[in-house]
Amino acid sequence: MPVTRDDIPPGTLYLLILKTLARHGELHGFEIANSIQQTTEDVLQVEEGSLYPALQRMLIKGWVTAKWGTTAGNRRARYYQLTAAGRKQLVVEVNQFERVMGAIERVIQTA
Repeated sequence: MPVTRDDIPPGTLYLLILKTLARHGELHGFEIANSIQQTTEDVLQVEEGSLYPALQRMLIKGWVTAKWGTTAGNRRARYYQLTAAGRKQLVVEVNQFERVMGAIERVIQTA
């Protein structure tokens, strides 16, 4: 039975990217998207049209650095890595997500 894919919840894309880079170190865009898809068992899929603009904003904010490299398939790709500011932002994003999820749970569980 095919897995139903869901949209990435608004406001969580930075969290997903930051956590993926924290877990794996240096990755290029396709590896980031693929890791999120695999980790979520194909429920969440990051589209290129949202991934690369988000990575660009993260570069501007100083949360990640990027350098050009070559993939295993001998293709040129930009590799991203967390900065110290990115690690701090990951904590902020996780705390915000947990606060929102707690609030949503309270609404769901109210009789």
